[in-house]
Amino acid sequence: MNARPAIANALEPSAMPEGALSHSVFKTMSETDATLERFAWLGDELAVAIWRRDTVIAETSYDKPGHHTLSYYMDGGHRTERWELPGIYGAPKRLCTLPDWHESSWTVRGQMHFMHLYFLPQHFTRRAVVELDREPRELTLADRTYFEHERIGQLCTALTSMSWDGPDAQLRANEVAHEALSHLLLAQSVPQYQARVRGGLAPVVRRRLADYIEAHLSKNITLGMLAQLACMSEYHLARMFKLSFGMPPSAWIAARRIEYARRLLKTSGQPLQQIADACGYADLSHFSHRFRDATGASPSRYRSIIAA
Repeated sequence: MNARPAIANALEPSAMPEGALSHSVFKTMSETDATLERFAWLGDELAVAIWRRDTVIAETSYDKPGHHTLSYYMDGGHRTERWELPGIYGAPKRLCTLPDWHESSWTVRGQMHFMHLYFLPQHFTRRAVVELDREPRELTLADRTYFEHERIGQLCTALTSMSWDGPDAQLRANEVAHEALSHLLLAQSVPQYQARVRGGLAPVVRRRLADYIEAHLSKNITLGMLAQLACMSEYHLARMFKLSFGMPPSAWIAARRIEYARRLLKTSGQPLQQIADACGYADLSHFSHRFRDATGASPSRYRSIIAA
């Protein structure tokens, strides 16, 4: 196997994946003969990289990376195969999903040019409540090798052709990445294979709480209100809510307000004060502060960037 260090090693330490992404597909790639062409953090602990390899023959293995990876072949890969699936080769526009728990070994031959989108399991599964009416802990990303999906492919193509330099460009890329994850959830989610899920809220109670929160984002929502709606104590509700939604009630409500604000900024011409009121913020200053913390841009800047 070729062992030439990739130029990933030239990245500044602050730019290298760390934390949950440190034992990662990125790290494995950087220790092969692959060349890193581009890399960027996109916010929300999403990272994207474009790699190029050109080798006679090499072997690469991944061992429970601890994060999910979406791989998109831009060019080549015609003689690259996974050991577990001999005789099935890559090609331009083909996708692979590598979940956090997966193990695989690959034989790489010839030239390949590909993009990786790195994301945490919670980016994927927390969408389950809103988009699939499922508990986050019930689902995981499927382990899929060389499949095609028209819309995900289009989004990956858009992501590879975009600039990632600077906060404005990264914000646009963040939007594209999140849309890709939504389509990935619908197309490539599978049941989490584990012991029977214990605890948490009954599905009917989870739906009741989710619907109530969505309908009352403009109001002050307290733990007591949610506990009363679920017919349980505040302490018990807080514990069960975190199991079923993947985060505490306050964090879920805050996230839904930001998501609603993003949607209104993208799809409506409402004044910022009206959007702040609709999303339950005390005033425009509070809204702007929270929105900037979550997205890296002020509401007005976000609107102008996304509309561009």
